[in-house]
Amino acid sequence: MSSLLATRIARRRSIAFVSLLAATLVMMAFSSLPATHEFQGAVSFALRPIQGALNDVAKGVSGVVGAFTDIEQLHTDDTALRRENERLAAENLRLTEAEHQNEVLTGLLQLQNGFTYKTAAATVIARESSEFRRFVTISKGTDDGIVQGDVVMGEGGALAGRVVEVGSNYSKVILITDQTSTVIGQLQTSGASGAVVGQLEGALLMTNIDSTETIELGEEVLTAGIELGGGVRSPYPKGLLIGQVIDVRRDANSVVQTAYLAPAANLDKIEYVLVVLNYEGGLPPGGDAPVDCSKTGPGGVIPGGEQPCIEATPTPRPSKAPSSAAPNVAPSVRPSP
Repeated sequence: MSSLLATRIARRRSIAFVSLLAATLVMMAFSSLPATHEFQGAVSFALRPIQGALNDVAKGVSGVVGAFTDIEQLHTDDTALRRENERLAAENLRLTEAEHQNEVLTGLLQLQNGFTYKTAAATVIARESSEFRRFVTISKGTDDGIVQGDVVMGEGGALAGRVVEVGSNYSKVILITDQTSTVIGQLQTSGASGAVVGQLEGALLMTNIDSTETIELGEEVLTAGIELGGGVRSPYPKGLLIGQVIDVRRDANSVVQTAYLAPAANLDKIEYVLVVLNYEGGLPPGGDAPVDCSKTGPGGVIPGGEQPCIEATPTPRPSKAPSSAAPNVAPSVRPSP
């Protein structure tokens, strides 16, 4: 039974092959006839507009697909370029900041190398800029030799303030823009001096300048560095730049005048400082009124700020009386019980 089925399948395949071969031969015979060529040409001519339209449609569809592909590629490229631009902008900002920091640190290093006193460089790690006070906290303290009262300088050697509180690894600095800060400044041109007082608005007031002095706008004001006998001297070294004159107020009826100064350093944005380690001012923190220097021993208190102490006026001794008269001795004061 199976052999009979296989024979029938083989016969059918043979008949199909012979039929296809015959059809192919017949079509080849007909295709060589002139009439067939004419019929093919007529059909081709008749279908040519349709073929052209279909070809245009195909080109249009291909163009639209290509346009969508190009747009998608452009979006991808634009996103990549935007990210690269943002990366380059961030890198440029980082390099600019690094360059600025390098310039500042280089300037401080040059100042440190050329400065008379020993200094320690530190970074500002905190700020206190309220409506009342102006302080900064720096990154070094007693571990680096900093003590209370040390002078602090900013960029370019400009005076920034003084250390008022110190820990092992930090120091708190009161800036010269604080209202409680007072520094005796000296005009560079005339040499006239006055008290430079801080203001929270940023400008400094230089008060009590002799009204006969001529003050020029843009004139620099330096620390006076007052020194008295007996080793008593200003808490600030002489010659540190405080600021420049930006305005002058004169009163015709006053014997003094006032100058407004722009601080030499931008203390609201100061980042790096130098702390003077081995300058010892003779005016440690204390009261602001002059005191008798003769009454201030090793544990005595000398006034703070720039107010020097006064020399004691010698007590007049009684003159020697004639032999016939009793000696003029000042009566002793007995302490009350």
